[in-house]
Amino acid sequence: MNKKILWFLIVVLLISSCAAPTAAPTAVLPQTAPQQENTATSTAVPPTATPTPTETPAPTDTPTVVPSPTPANIADVIAYEMKGSFDFFWQKANTDPASPGFGLVRDRYPGSDGIASMASVGFALSAYPIGVEKGYITLQEGYDRANGTMDTLLKMDRVEGFYFHFVDMKTGKRAWESEISSIDSSILLMGVLTAGEYFGGDVQTKAKQIYDTVNWPWFLDKDKNMFYMAYRPGKGFEGYWDFYAEQLMLYVLAAGSDTYPVDFMPYYTFTRHTAKYGEGQPFIHSWFGSIFTHQFSHAWIDFRDYTDKKDVNWFDNSLAAVQAQYDYAVKMQPKYKTLGPLAWGLSASDGPDGYNGLYGAPPSGFDNKQHKVDDTIPPYGAVASIIFLPEQAQQAMLNYYSLEKLKGPYGFKDAYNLSRNWYASDVIGIDKGVSLLMLANYESDFVYSIVMKNATILQGLERLELQAKK
Repeated sequence: MNKKILWFLIVVLLISSCAAPTAAPTAVLPQTAPQQENTATSTAVPPTATPTPTETPAPTDTPTVVPSPTPANIADVIAYEMKGSFDFFWQKANTDPASPGFGLVRDRYPGSDGIASMASVGFALSAYPIGVEKGYITLQEGYDRANGTMDTLLKMDRVEGFYFHFVDMKTGKRAWESEISSIDSSILLMGVLTAGEYFGGDVQTKAKQIYDTVNWPWFLDKDKNMFYMAYRPGKGFEGYWDFYAEQLMLYVLAAGSDTYPVDFMPYYTFTRHTAKYGEGQPFIHSWFGSIFTHQFSHAWIDFRDYTDKKDVNWFDNSLAAVQAQYDYAVKMQPKYKTLGPLAWGLSASDGPDGYNGLYGAPPSGFDNKQHKVDDTIPPYGAVASIIFLPEQAQQAMLNYYSLEKLKGPYGFKDAYNLSRNWYASDVIGIDKGVSLLMLANYESDFVYSIVMKNATILQGLERLELQAKK
């Protein structure tokens, strides 16, 4: 059968199966301030708090599904999501050269006006090289934005080199009484190193200055050999990275330091609980079963050819996790209006009742009951899985592109739920970031080609005893 005819039939079937329900969405009370991590970090058992990181505005009037008039080409959909995601980081940054917050990037849009997250800045610094290569901006424009951002980072308030999670975009000062975050600082530093490696010159010099000031042992509980999750001035440390989640980059960065290194012990100390879904392959899973935990570190670090001394290959582990998510969506399709083979990848995101860090799929916790499913699907779940299951990710992207209410100037909005007839109003920086970086890696290994030349990252992998294939 002609491929164009086949795609047209698929889209027609999709449109006929995606009629929105008529019930109006439940009202949402916006969060007034974040409680924990925007990255919905996992905690020990039992979790001490439910992350509710950013302000989420109430849903708008009941939307209706308006399909695109013609079937889309997957190359066009990828281009749409990449350009939209890049534009978020380029346009939603502080671009006032006289401002103390130059280069800081919004945590989300249009919600949380005036608030930047350091993780969003990290993804932005990684996005600028992609923008140059794609021709969205010139090399000089990218260099100047990255260089000015480094100047801001060098002047900002830090504790032992670590940054506050949320800051005021104009002043760069702590916002919302937020915590010093080990993972958000790590995401920022991955962007700092990426931009430094790509642009070179003063950008690279300043990137090294920022990284070299980070006192990794200070954030470590030496008795437990575990990194803390957060530190609050006046209160102390909070939480542990004691279960597998998105924190692999944290160990690589800490081990690679020339100034304040941490050895391999914390990397081999956290709980690696193995389980499977259905008849699939067993894998090391995160507490809530959120798919982002199998994506974030992989946005920068190419683990495909690395196996640690416990014989774990993290790329293969993420592949098994993503396959389990897809299999779960297929199995659950009769129960839900959204979830299915064309809408999958359950993960922390906005939902009809506000931001929810519990969204995930089995396996979860030790009892397989720690994840939450309410039919809310964030597009980034499948989009950022494209390096693991490319065909299934592309099918999901074509489906998302057919839903006009899910589309905006910055690519796909954060999430949607057909059972509640709800579409997110916001995009979130970290979700746009992981989508953009993973799509760039899918196309050409672009981010990997930068990061895997960085001496710090290579030294960190070596010190963790992750052995590359010969």
